[in-house]
Amino acid sequence: MGGYVSVTESGAETYRKPFATGWTLFAGCLMIFGGLMAVFEGIAAIVNHSRYVIVGDYVYKFNVNGWGWLHLALGIVIVLAGFAIFTGAMWARVIGVVVVGFNMIVNFLWLPYYPFWAIVLIAIDVFIIWALTAGTHRVHPAREVPPAPATPTTPPPAPPGASSPNPPSPNV
Repeated sequence: MGGYVSVTESGAETYRKPFATGWTLFAGCLMIFGGLMAVFEGIAAIVNHSRYVIVGDYVYKFNVNGWGWLHLALGIVIVLAGFAIFTGAMWARVIGVVVVGFNMIVNFLWLPYYPFWAIVLIAIDVFIIWALTAGTHRVHPAREVPPAPATPTTPPPAPPGASSPNPPSPNV
């Protein structure tokens, strides 16, 4: 698979692959997995909303059925963004960061209903945002160029029999 090489003003080579690689690829996989889990979590909250019990008395209390629809919709968007990450497109990464950031907020508000799972998903979302913002390009240092030969301060002596371009100055 080919890539693109460009040289920056400082002389460093930037190598960019058209397909997402490394941590970005892993972030896309985690987005698909996390999105599917959010879809299943949303379906479970919609179908059997009595399954979730509020652990403590929190200020932000919402209807579990509404949470289910929110998780379902957000999960679908995260799965689609995860598949778009595989194209290596910048817009997919931007959408991924925005959607996963919103998912972090939703999981924080979901803490009273499912604390352990919400904390796990928040940690995964932090990693996904890091991986998506780290980039798929690498900068290599400029290739070593041999130093230019030092220029002498006095011109080299003329070969025998050659006339000097500058005639000697008379001593006054």
